[in-house]
Amino acid sequence: MYSHLLDKRFETENKVHGTTTVGMVCTDGVVLGADSRAILGNYFIAHRNVRKISKIDEHLGLTIAGGVADAQNVVDILRYNASIYKLETFRPLPIASAARLTSNVFFSARLFPYIADVLVGGMDDSGPSLYDADLFGNLTSADFRSTGSGSPVAYGILETEYFKEMKVQDGLRVAVKAVNAAIKRNAGTGDGFDVISITKSGFNYYPLEEKQKILEEVAGRNHVG
Repeated sequence: MYSHLLDKRFETENKVHGTTTVGMVCTDGVVLGADSRAILGNYFIAHRNVRKISKIDEHLGLTIAGGVADAQNVVDILRYNASIYKLETFRPLPIASAARLTSNVFFSARLFPYIADVLVGGMDDSGPSLYDADLFGNLTSADFRSTGSGSPVAYGILETEYFKEMKVQDGLRVAVKAVNAAIKRNAGTGDGFDVISITKSGFNYYPLEEKQKILEEVAGRNHVG
């Protein structure tokens, strides 16, 4: 009954794509990384400096893959509910609750779905955690995850270099290496990258100088190897 409408929505709204995002659970926090290129259609570069990692609260972040408008709406919903929860309980929204809310948002729109796949990660009283919520509301908890057109390349790095006792500092290097590999090998991924960590100290952005330093360190290790 709704199949022709669903097909039409995929046809008209699944236009801005081409992304690589990664997320990792470390012993002392969570690391999220993403490239900065937005693709319109199959080959047209719509923007070279898109921020695909969104801060929901000091303890909680989200990566975006898929339709920009759809993903931004999910970000707005999460920010609103995280703020309301904190006002009512004087506590930050638990990561598992944020992930379940994201899944419910996607599931409630399954007939006319948000064309997006997001990673929800952060640090709360239960420790660091990471979840993947797709456009139909499927929710998966994972130690590491990648989304977007460059994810097959990124997984080649994550599968090889991720380990359970990894610290955030090591996770930053692996995230940068994974996204950088996708930039080199995937046409929909490119231009630059962002990487953040979420620890007990809060949501940590890394400016250009620090990102460049991490990238140079990764390149140096690869050369030695």
